Amino acid sequence: MVSENYYDITQWPIGNPHVDIGEVINSIIADVKNHQADVSSGEDGKPGAVIVIPPGDYHLRTQVLIDISYLTIRGSGHGFISSSIRFNTPDNELANFHDIWPGGSRIINNLDNSSLNNEASGAAFRVAREGSPRISSVEFSNFCIDGVHFTNNGQNALDPENSYLNAKTGIYIESAQDSFRIVGMGFVYLEHAITIYNADALSIHDNFIAECNNCIELRESGQASKITDNLIGAGYRGYSIYAQNFGGLLITSNNIFPRGASTIYFSGVARSSVTGNRFHSFYPGAIELSDGSSENLISSNHIYRAFEPWLPMKLYNNGKDDDYGLIRIHGSNNSIIANHISEIIDTENIHPIGIQPVIIRISSGGSNYVATNHIVAMTEHAQTQSDATSLPDNTDSCFSTQVEAVLSNRFAESIATINILIDSDSTHNIVLDSATENQAILDRKHNVFRAIPSFEE
Repeated sequence: MVSENYYDITQWPIGNPHVDIGEVINSIIADVKNHQADVSSGEDGKPGAVIVIPPGDYHLRTQVLIDISYLTIRGSGHGFISSSIRFNTPDNELANFHDIWPGGSRIINNLDNSSLNNEASGAAFRVAREGSPRISSVEFSNFCIDGVHFTNNGQNALDPENSYLNAKTGIYIESAQDSFRIVGMGFVYLEHAITIYNADALSIHDNFIAECNNCIELRESGQASKITDNLIGAGYRGYSIYAQNFGGLLITSNNIFPRGASTIYFSGVARSSVTGNRFHSFYPGAIELSDGSSENLISSNHIYRAFEPWLPMKLYNNGKDDDYGLIRIHGSNNSIIANHISEIIDTENIHPIGIQPVIIRISSGGSNYVATNHIVAMTEHAQTQSDATSLPDNTDSCFSTQVEAVLSNRFAESIATINILIDSDSTHNIVLDSATENQAILDRKHNVFRAIPSFEE
């Protein structure tokens, strides 16, 4: 028996989902509300609904407004494919591509850029419901949201498709909510992939979020949530993961790759954990604990800093110098323990030229604990194609360039770094076994320091 609470967008009689899936989903939500109007009948409640999106391209010209709980919107494949590679490939090579656009269950955000006058108006999906209880148990699963194109947007980018700007958002949750899930999704070419205010018991799991200016933004406040097992890559202007005034956030088992201006940015975040991730950054300031972020654990991560190897993107960066700190702390009682940090950069790419890159910088606050971090600082000296490990002949230039850069260590040489820099505004920190004597700059009277023993030359 087909449930009355199960909807297939291609079978719904109102609207054409290929022309405007927003109109179709809004009419389905209206139907759910009509036949689930009673708050309770006996001990029965409102079961909600499932909306199914079969594989296909669906243009969205009307924003979807979700104001009911217990709603699942489920597709049949996240459909991610790199748009950045496509837009930076010459036309004569593009003609030989097997695939051009993202696929799976793909929603194309066609909201008119000229009418997007606030951060909510550019969202394909907007969640908004005030009052009690908070809206709960909404799930987005297994489909793709594609912003299609970036624009100049007044920023004078050399190539509009590399600007990471278009005022478009994938999912925008403006109301306080409980137990939302975003699982198995694909997001591409959006200025904001996921923006959520006042989250509680949120799960963002196993998504592919890349080539978006900002990937995950947890704003205003939140608690007891997790970001796990995602593949994430933001733009040079934005954040891979941003959290504000959050408590009890778990970030683990993510693979975060360039080019985010920040990989992790905490503003006023407390008692949260960043563990067991792999972070790859092209810029300083990869991890930043700011605005009094306190009692956070950063442990057992692999943090890899390199220089942008792909020619079309070499001119872009996040504007920070290498003495800013790869990890920068403005807060107290944080623990940075047992991370492996690879600073792999040729000396001519250090900015400004002649300085020593700073790895961990504590600029304010105090009583932070930094211990047993293994820091490797080497030149890149990327191999030529003939020297590199052989890659398949059909490997695209972006992939092969980046893989060669990651794997290259054949000609690497050590470079001098400042592993630990503690500014005078920060005191009572403990630093153990993370720097040699000549790799640390700190006030020994107001901080505890135990150096890594140096080998005798």
